[in-house]
Amino acid sequence: MKTSLTGLILIVDDTPTNLDVISEALSDAGYTVAIATSGERALKQLERRSPDLILLDVMMPGIDGFETCQQLKANPKTCDIPVIFMTALADADSKIKGFEVGAVDYITKPFQEREVLARVRTHLQLRFLTHNLEQQVSKKNAELQASQIQLIQSEKMSALGNLVAGVAHEINNPIGFLGGNIQPALDYINDLFGLIDLYQQKYPQPDAEIQAEMEAIDLEYIREDLPKLVGSMKEGVKRIRDVSTSLRTFSRADSDRPVSCNIHDGIDSTIMILKHRLKADDSHPEIRVIKNYGDLPQIECYAGQLNQVFMNLLSNAIDAFDGSNKGESYHDIVHEITITTKLCHDLKQVLIYIKDNGVGMSKGLQQQIFDDFFTTKCVGKGTGLGLAIAHQIVVQKHHGDITVHSVCGAGTEFVITLPIQQS
Repeated sequence: MKTSLTGLILIVDDTPTNLDVISEALSDAGYTVAIATSGERALKQLERRSPDLILLDVMMPGIDGFETCQQLKANPKTCDIPVIFMTALADADSKIKGFEVGAVDYITKPFQEREVLARVRTHLQLRFLTHNLEQQVSKKNAELQASQIQLIQSEKMSALGNLVAGVAHEINNPIGFLGGNIQPALDYINDLFGLIDLYQQKYPQPDAEIQAEMEAIDLEYIREDLPKLVGSMKEGVKRIRDVSTSLRTFSRADSDRPVSCNIHDGIDSTIMILKHRLKADDSHPEIRVIKNYGDLPQIECYAGQLNQVFMNLLSNAIDAFDGSNKGESYHDIVHEITITTKLCHDLKQVLIYIKDNGVGMSKGLQQQIFDDFFTTKCVGKGTGLGLAIAHQIVVQKHHGDITVHSVCGAGTEFVITLPIQQS
C-alpha cells in the first residue's frame, strides 16, 4: 500500500516558519501538502477539498485549534478526517481537551521531523485501513442482503409454485371427470328426447294426466333449453380447464439452466390468475388489459421466475388504481393496463412494456423503487421485496434490464429487456 505517496495533508498554522519546516519535510517524504494560516481559512478550504489528515496548530488568532476541531467534527463531510494537534502545550489538561474535541494525536513543539513523519504515516495507514474495512463490510453486507433476497425469493417461489401446482392438480381430476361425461350425458338426453318423440308419433293423443304433466314441466321449453344448458356447462368446464392450464404454466418449476419458452404464455397465465382483481370493486372500476403482442421467437429463460416478475409488475399496476377514483364517478374513469411486446432492432433481445394509466410516481420514488425493502404501501401490505426481486431476476438471472418511467397523474411504465439466448 503506497499510502505515503497518495495522502493529502492539510497543515494549519499561523507561523510561516512552522509551515515551511513541516511542509518541506512532508513533501520530501512524498506527501501532497495544502496550507492554511488560520482556522477560518482551513474551514473554507475544506468546503472545496477534503484532505486525508489535518495537522492543526492549537494557539492561533481568531478561532483557535480546539474550536476549529470542534467545527470539523460537527460537519458530516469532515468529521471522519483524523486531526493531529501541533502545540507547545504539554500539560495533561490541554491534551485531554484535545482528545475530547476529536483529535487522534499530539505533536509537541519544537518539532522532531522523524516523529512528525512517523505519526503522520501511522494515522494515514489507520485511516486507509479503516476506509478499506468499511468498504469491505459494506460489500459483505450487500452480498449478504442479496443472498437473503435470493433465499426469500426462492422460498416464496417454491411455496407459491407448490400451492398453485397443488390447486391445479386438485382441479384437474374433477374437471377431467366432468369434461369426459358431459358429452355422454348429452347423448343420453338426445336419446330420451328421441324416445319421447317416438311415443308422440305412436300415441299422438296422450291421456289427460300425461298431457297435464307435459304442460306442467313445459316439455317444449326443456327440449329447447336443455341442450343450451349442457353447452354452458361445457363452456364452464373449458374455462376451468384454461385456469388449470394457466396455473400449471405459471407455477412451472425451473431447472438449473434456462429453457426455451413462449413469453406470451407466461404473461397470459399471470393475467388469468389476476383476473378476479381486474373486475370492478369498491376501490376501482373494471381494469381493461390491452395486449399488443409482437411476433416473438421463443427465448431461453427461467420461466417460473419470469412469471413472478410479471406477477409483481401487474399486481403493482392494479394496486396503483386502488383508491385513485375517490370522489369521481365510475363513468368518468377508464383504467387500463397495456402490455406490449416486440423484438429489438438487433434481433437479439425482446422488449416487454407494462404500462398503466394510474396515479404515477415522483422522480424520487422512481430512484428508490428497486431498492431492497423499499415500499410505498401501508404496513402489512407490502414487504418492499417484490420489485427488488423482479430486478434481481431480470438483471442478474437473465442478464437483461428493467427500467421504470413515470409521470405523476399520468401513469407508470416498466420496460423489460431480455436476451433471446442466455450467454
